[in-house]
Amino acid sequence: MKWSKLWSFRHWGSIFRRVPRLLTSPRIPLLDKLLLVVPALVYWVIPDVLPFIPIDDIAVTMLLMNWFVSRAERKDDIMKQ
Repeated sequence: MKWSKLWSFRHWGSIFRRVPRLLTSPRIPLLDKLLLVVPALVYWVIPDVLPFIPIDDIAVTMLLMNWFVSRAERKDDIMKQ
């Protein structure tokens, strides 16, 4: 993925719209859904280097969301064929 895409508001708007649809889709396996939810929750709960400043938590969650959307949509396309 290009770095310029990671800074694009259009890209992140698209990611935020697709994540709920993919998380509720019956075609996406539960294990794949857990690969987004569990690491994000663990990262938010475990104390980190900058307590009470959630910037790094949000960044890690957004990167996980980006990875999840690309993985889930790729698998969903394979399952449709």
